[in-house]
Amino acid sequence: MPKTSKVIQRVQSHEHVTESVADLLAHEELDYKNSILNVGGAAGKKIPQIEVPENDGRPAWNSKLQYILAQVGFSVGLGNVWRFPYLCQKNGGGAYLVPYFILLILIGVPLFFLELAVGQKIRRGSIGVWNYVCPRLGGIGVSSLMVCGFVGLYYNVIIGWSIFYFFQSFQDPLPWSDCPIRRNGSLAIVEPECEKSSATTYFWYRQTLNITSTIAESGGLNVKMTISLLVAWIIVCLAVIRGIASSGKVMYFSSLFPYVVLFCFLVRVLMLKGSVDGIAHMFTPKLEKMLEPQVWREAATQVFFALGLGFGGVIAFSSYNKIDNNCHFDAVLVSFINFFTSILATLVVFAVLGFKANIMNEKCIVDNAEKILGYLNSDVLSYDLIPPHMNFSHLSPSDYAEMYSVIKTVKEGSFSQMGLDPCLLEDELNKSVQGTGLAFIAFTEAMTHFPASPFWSVMFFFMLINLGLGSMIGTMTGITTPILDTYKVKKEYLTVGCCIIAFFCGLLFVQRSGNYFVTMFDDYSAGLPLTIVVILENVSVAWIYGTQRFMEDLEDMLGFRPYSFYFYMWKYVSPLCLIVLISATVIEMVISPPGYNAWIEELAQERFQSYPTWALIMCFALIVAAMLPLPIVFIARHFNLVSDGSNKLSVGYRKTMMKDMSNLEEQEQDETRFILGAKPGGVPVPTGPVSRPYLGPKPIDPNSLSPSSCYGTGYQNEAISPVTPTTPVAPELGP
Repeated sequence: MPKTSKVIQRVQSHEHVTESVADLLAHEELDYKNSILNVGGAAGKKIPQIEVPENDGRPAWNSKLQYILAQVGFSVGLGNVWRFPYLCQKNGGGAYLVPYFILLILIGVPLFFLELAVGQKIRRGSIGVWNYVCPRLGGIGVSSLMVCGFVGLYYNVIIGWSIFYFFQSFQDPLPWSDCPIRRNGSLAIVEPECEKSSATTYFWYRQTLNITSTIAESGGLNVKMTISLLVAWIIVCLAVIRGIASSGKVMYFSSLFPYVVLFCFLVRVLMLKGSVDGIAHMFTPKLEKMLEPQVWREAATQVFFALGLGFGGVIAFSSYNKIDNNCHFDAVLVSFINFFTSILATLVVFAVLGFKANIMNEKCIVDNAEKILGYLNSDVLSYDLIPPHMNFSHLSPSDYAEMYSVIKTVKEGSFSQMGLDPCLLEDELNKSVQGTGLAFIAFTEAMTHFPASPFWSVMFFFMLINLGLGSMIGTMTGITTPILDTYKVKKEYLTVGCCIIAFFCGLLFVQRSGNYFVTMFDDYSAGLPLTIVVILENVSVAWIYGTQRFMEDLEDMLGFRPYSFYFYMWKYVSPLCLIVLISATVIEMVISPPGYNAWIEELAQERFQSYPTWALIMCFALIVAAMLPLPIVFIARHFNLVSDGSNKLSVGYRKTMMKDMSNLEEQEQDETRFILGAKPGGVPVPTGPVSRPYLGPKPIDPNSLSPSSCYGTGYQNEAISPVTPTTPVAPELGP
């Protein structure tokens, strides 16, 4: 029966049914071929339910591909390129893939599926979703929005850095290929800071960031980075200004282009000397590392952030789906695309680092061979120690290793004063570089040795811009969607306003000491708060709303019942893993001294420094600000100080709740018995409670929908009495 049929309207309005059967049939959109009222119809045949599509004015994706690309673009970000390869190198190479894959199955896929499902079912952003599941835990959505704001502020700064390097790449040679020459009259010398470090390191710290030596020394705004940040925010604003209507189209390019670049890099680098050494180093597993708890903690954290759990972007994107979309397939597909993207990026990174390690190792051998020749010419060493077959102009790594071993054995007492290095390829490959150091120092240095290096540099930084843009679109959607769902604001004005405010707040990160604040926000604004947000999401669905009830909702929505695997993951395994992760994170924060790596200009090196008192207060304030909405909303709704948010639900979901309350959904009787069972002037009475896929709230007084209890507990699995003219059927849920 149509959802807006006159029969249902009469029952809900408590008016007497006075029309005859013929009058009713004249106004009903029945399938006369299948109806038993048709002479040719088979008696007792059930009439198919006519589904009326929801028309609540909510935007929708143009295609399933556009939606998948949006989720992939959000989850696949800069962390896949510079965080995952570093963790793989640090935690045992190929052995790290084992704990990562196990935790992806136990935590990643189930929680990603959970967020997709609640967003698609309730069709709201993060605030609206958790207001419905449990009003007293509605602060989950607000905290999620706060974390999105903090992350978006510094994440777009990284896009700004990539934009700066992108435009600098249109030069041949690349500006970070060689150290600058300082002229003092007729004397030309290499810049001392650059000579002590390297050309790429100097370009990053001095010419790009122009960084100060401490976080306490602001140094004023960096004009180049300020302009780059402005350009980054303009790009993001244009991408999301019309919601998914504009961002969905951007995703076709920003999500697919990075894969083109990664495959091109992989093919090109495999043709270079030493790339295979880097890949072999990656896939040489150090199995003993799997026994270290730290490896599992870092794998869980990477799984957690790689999929974008808790940010609200996943929920916001899925809320624009059709109600019957197979979100289980989407969860598995996006999770494994993310995993294989991380492996692909790691292959590229290790191949590039292997090429770079071979170059650096050859340079080390040449430098040390010159030292040995000097010792031979000054009679510090005897020519008898050098095997006759060795040619100093073409020393191979094995020849140098043999000569180094002989000299070390003969000159054991004075060897340390000679300053010779072993020049081992393994040592170069084991140098851990992560984050910005990997992208803006190690990778850029390797590309200077590529043939046609400007082309590859342009491609690489354009890829970083697109990776960052995809994540920023999801982050901005996680901010704007809950606000648009809650308040009647024009999305264009809201988007422009958010970007302007974010740009001015982001000026903190483009002063000369801004890189230290990027590190601070990355360490403290998201880690612990986001983990707490996700465990509360898990608990509110699995333990408050009810796992069994949620599984029935999914069966009703998807048309099939999800595997029991998800029931046990949501109910027991995922919460336990998240509790362990939170505990390990807190312990790590207590044990590790809070600080940052400062660039010391005189030494041309990084040195660890502790945060000053005001910076420690700022770190603590970031954590508190992100988690503060949780207790505030809980207290306010527990004592009925604010609305429970039920009037903010979508039109489509309010219809579902009203159908549940009136017990008129999924009637087992055919329409003829339903209509003819009513006496003239009476109200049609259902034959009694029936089983239904979704067990929603029972009919209650509107005033009882208060924040004193959660929808998932107080009204679950209640029997619903037949509707009488004096019994209110559906509460008023707002306009």
